[in-house]
Amino acid sequence: MKNLFFKKKNNVVINDILKCLGLKKIKNNFKVNTIADLENSGKNDVSFFHSKKYFSKIIKTKSKLVITTSKFKDIIPKKIKIILVSNVLLSVAKVTSLFYPNSLDDSFDNNIFPINKKNFYRLKSGYNVLLGKNVKIGENCSIGHNTIIESNVSIGDNCIIGSNVIIKNSIIGNNTNILDGSIIGKKGFGFFPGVKNIRYPHIGAVIIGDNVEIGCNNTIDRGSLSNTIIGNGTFLDNQVHIAHNVKIGKNCIITGQVGFAGSSSVGNNVMIGGQAGISGHLKIGNNVKIGGGSGVIKDIPSNTNVMGYPAKSIRNFLKENKSNVEFK
Repeated sequence: MKNLFFKKKNNVVINDILKCLGLKKIKNNFKVNTIADLENSGKNDVSFFHSKKYFSKIIKTKSKLVITTSKFKDIIPKKIKIILVSNVLLSVAKVTSLFYPNSLDDSFDNNIFPINKKNFYRLKSGYNVLLGKNVKIGENCSIGHNTIIESNVSIGDNCIIGSNVIIKNSIIGNNTNILDGSIIGKKGFGFFPGVKNIRYPHIGAVIIGDNVEIGCNNTIDRGSLSNTIIGNGTFLDNQVHIAHNVKIGKNCIITGQVGFAGSSSVGNNVMIGGQAGISGHLKIGNNVKIGGGSGVIKDIPSNTNVMGYPAKSIRNFLKENKSNVEFK
């Protein structure tokens, strides 16, 4: 799928990739289309494998070329060619920058102009609304004061966008409300710490479904290689932070000050109480309830109610803290 928000460098060959990684070139040079995660990569794309947690995806991937370490080379299917490196994620950052040279540039859009309502059907807008190039806005929408919608963003029908909102690198469905002060589609907090911190490029988008509500002052980061996704019918309270690559299912309720670390997935009909924290790379099933103030540090199966830190079944939490719980 073509990237709507970042221009890709074409005609990249395998030796270009090996050169940027400081590896020896090969005689059988061939073209590589792009870099993508295991789930979304095609047969002509390069992908990566850095944890056994993603073994189910490496055996299903269409990619024929994968960046990995010697630790995992023996479990990767034989049909896949391997690029061996010492640090997978740092190498992926370098290769991503090779394909998308401008991916680390997250400055403001220079190509924005005051909204011309003649270009949109039945649009109601406040003062000082700015739009970038190729912005698409559906019918019967409204946009509040001082809001900026950057280039190539797409917004469906019957949406309400509040005041002081910034939307970039995003695709938004129908009947969705984004309340005042939210920032959607900024780069995520991906970097490699060291003597000099190195930023990780983010070429993904934010995909928001239909009938979604995004509360005031929410921050939703775009994906790094995959997309950050908010499913249909999900409601987010005020001051929720969603990091890069997070996938939230349908009809979820996320209350105030909940934070999601990167690359975690949440099923459908999940309810999360205020100030809960969800660690990265976790899988939360369907119909899960997480109590307020909980710290989730491991996967949670479907149809489970948890609370506490670390989060555990509510029955066990109440039993262990019986003397501190008062019922009225």
